[in-house]
Amino acid sequence: MNAPFTFEVNGSPVSVSAHPVARLSAVLRDELGLTGTKVGCDAGDCGACTVLLDGEPACACLMPVASIDGRSVRTVEGLAKGRLSALQASFLEHGAAQCGICTPGLLVAATALLEKVPQPSEAEVKDALGGVLCRCTGYRKIIAAVMEAWRHDGLLDKGLPATGKAVGASPVRLDGIPKVTGEEKFGGDGFPANALSVLVVRSPHYRARFAFGDMAAFVRDHPGIIAVFTSADIPGKNRFGAIPPFADQPALAEGFVRFRGEAVALVAGERAAISGLDLRDFPVTWSEEPHTLDPCDALKAGASLLHESRPGNLLTAGFVERGDPQAALARAAHVASGAIETSYVEHAYIEPEAGFAHMDGDTLVISACTQAPHMDRDDTALVLGLPPEKVRIVPTATGGGFGSKIDMSLQPLIGLVALKTGRPAALAYTRQESMTSTTKRHPASMRATVGADAHGKILGMVFEGDFNTGAYASFGPTVANRVPVHASGPYFTPNYRAEGRAIHTNGPVSGAFRGFGVPQATIMQETLYDELAEKLGMDRLAFRLKNAIRDGDTTVTGQKLVTGVGITACLEALEPHWLRALADAEAINVESTDSKRGVGVASCWYGCGNTSIANPSTIKAGITVDGNIVLHQGAVDIGQGSNTVIAQIFADALGVPLGDVRLVGADTALTPDAGKTSASRQTFISGKAAEKTAKALREKILRFANVSSKATLAFEPGMVVVLEGEAVRRIDLSTLPSDGEGYVFSARETYDPPTTALDGKGQGAPYAVYGWGAQLAELDVDMKLGTVKLVKITAAHDVGRAINPLLVEGQIEGGIAQGIGMALMEEYIPGRTENLHDYLIPTIGDVPPIESILVEVPDPEGPFGAKGLGEHVLIPTVPAILNAIRHATGVLVTKVPATPTRVLEAIRKAGAKS
Repeated sequence: MNAPFTFEVNGSPVSVSAHPVARLSAVLRDELGLTGTKVGCDAGDCGACTVLLDGEPACACLMPVASIDGRSVRTVEGLAKGRLSALQASFLEHGAAQCGICTPGLLVAATALLEKVPQPSEAEVKDALGGVLCRCTGYRKIIAAVMEAWRHDGLLDKGLPATGKAVGASPVRLDGIPKVTGEEKFGGDGFPANALSVLVVRSPHYRARFAFGDMAAFVRDHPGIIAVFTSADIPGKNRFGAIPPFADQPALAEGFVRFRGEAVALVAGERAAISGLDLRDFPVTWSEEPHTLDPCDALKAGASLLHESRPGNLLTAGFVERGDPQAALARAAHVASGAIETSYVEHAYIEPEAGFAHMDGDTLVISACTQAPHMDRDDTALVLGLPPEKVRIVPTATGGGFGSKIDMSLQPLIGLVALKTGRPAALAYTRQESMTSTTKRHPASMRATVGADAHGKILGMVFEGDFNTGAYASFGPTVANRVPVHASGPYFTPNYRAEGRAIHTNGPVSGAFRGFGVPQATIMQETLYDELAEKLGMDRLAFRLKNAIRDGDTTVTGQKLVTGVGITACLEALEPHWLRALADAEAINVESTDSKRGVGVASCWYGCGNTSIANPSTIKAGITVDGNIVLHQGAVDIGQGSNTVIAQIFADALGVPLGDVRLVGADTALTPDAGKTSASRQTFISGKAAEKTAKALREKILRFANVSSKATLAFEPGMVVVLEGEAVRRIDLSTLPSDGEGYVFSARETYDPPTTALDGKGQGAPYAVYGWGAQLAELDVDMKLGTVKLVKITAAHDVGRAINPLLVEGQIEGGIAQGIGMALMEEYIPGRTENLHDYLIPTIGDVPPIESILVEVPDPEGPFGAKGLGEHVLIPTVPAILNAIRHATGVLVTKVPATPTRVLEAIRKAGAKS
């Protein structure tokens, strides 16, 4: 029963009626509308719900409201008093807020620290913020923002850049202020008051048949439950998938489930009824069948098939061959061979999937977190039997994605309930539900051999990898095809053969995760390069420089890279750091026996955009009668900064100050399709489309004014001012006709990178632009415990042109943090690590100092010479760390992550052999 409670929130008294054990986080969000307090786990693991309780940080999700009676609560909404707090301003100016889902918890926890210690040390900051997880930033800019907050007065020092000065500047991100005030609305923050709540019934088994009982009786026996929906209620085609030819996943399973956590039914009801519902008495019976989680077992003769149309449980395979690799290896002076195994990796974004759907006339509107609104629209329409134009996707702020939020999750489910009931339908996944039901990084089992001549030049390489794609296709075909293209690394390899296979198992669906299999393949290749350099007696960095691809070289797919190759510049930028680190390690290791210092290096390359298929982005813009410049930018910003970066490109190409540009964000009814936010494509491809749109719009205005391309533009209320030399022309916009959207001048342009299909041997031009990078890891290994302590990571990445250097650094640091997790701690085990307590991701104390070196080797294909960045910042981290562990201990850990147990086991095995 509810009871009255009175307490103070942000300095004002409030009274609520709630169940005594209701979570404070729920009361703040649902009863008081203070959605700045985020919910990421409901278990006190992530810290996103941190509030100040009588001045001390506390997890609101763990506090029953009865314990708050008469006390004082302060939330992120209470930090700004008339203007931003010094800490909020510092967060913005340091780029410490990316997606923003963890930002309120970090701000609140840091505020408590600063009120006691105005100028804290780094150690004090880490200690104070150790309970709040961030998946985007890599923490380094958060630490700097807190330590430097005392310098701020709450006013933003950075103004927006002037005309022609946006590209290369680091203004405060255009969508930044709501992230630090708590006003940003994520998927679970704006549910309509009259929305039905939805629960998903999911399989507890990896493989089973099932049948439903008396649904009508279940609804009748549970007051407040409105309806139950199954696959029989789906009006369209009950299949979806990120790659249409491989679409195979049902929105609701049809009598048979292929993985643990698969959705089988929906229960819709009033919020109170759903919140108290126990699904253990839901009328479904299960008939469990033998399952396989290991691709080796799935490939065995006689293994049960997951899909009858896919013999041998093989989803698909990718293949690249050039020259005669076997002959090259036979004549090589030195050969290195090895095998590497990687694990499932969970995306662990702090925001679980959430959203709501409602009917707007005869149009279904879905507001949810996503990376791919137009893909969501098309797949949801297909499942629900609607024309695509009758489905509108309105992306909310997205609290991290990293690939998993490209695949549909709850969109067709809440859409079905809204369509069938006529009422809004809302759903927020629990943390366990998010982790069990959504995609993971592909586990890989890889083998490779590399050979070099006596002078250290690579002669040939063979690679084969099996990738566990789980129960359904998702991006398995992308991984299988991208890996063979990249498995050589950024090195000239004249003789080469690589095959990548995507294998079905009853494990979680594996999908897109920052690199599409390339991080796994790079571990294999880069660890072999260290072994080969040792056999040659060569410095490991020098060996990589000797073999690095250069302008004019041909890749393993036969593509000639005429210009823009930046790997040599990246490796050269690391040289002084490499020499210093090796000297430090040598000196330390002479004095220490229990702990050993290791130094590792690894490189990467990454094709920006889709592999050898159409990959367009479309951007539109217009000038209103009032003289406003409106940019319709549909590239979803999941924290990486596309809202800001694409606007910077557009502003400079149009020739106006950044502050003059008004942004219309992603919405399938308002913005053209800018493609999915993945594959490091948005800065390059959507940025290029924005550049083309700006130039087309500028050309229309200049042509109307009958002036040359040297003229400059200025915008005043209702007026465009065109200046050329001493001549001034004013265009009165009120005298000109406008189109249906109210634009007097408008432009809409599409950019699709020039690529070619790969032939039967994988030969062709799969990407128009590549990104390049190299990283150096320094670490200490405890030789008795097997623990690894990172000392520093130095990262040199070629971005072509740093459109926004601060955001580039943020991507580098965030990618490295995820690489640290993959290298040392992250291992998703189905049925065992389905929360943020058992599944470990790096905390603020796990990420060492990171030095970012921005290399700019422009590519003429990119906007202002820019290349993509988001994914390849992670790729070298894991092999650099593994190579550093090997340097320290003399042994290579061949199963990732390199946990203390595995490191110690490798050391002991090596000792036993010697």
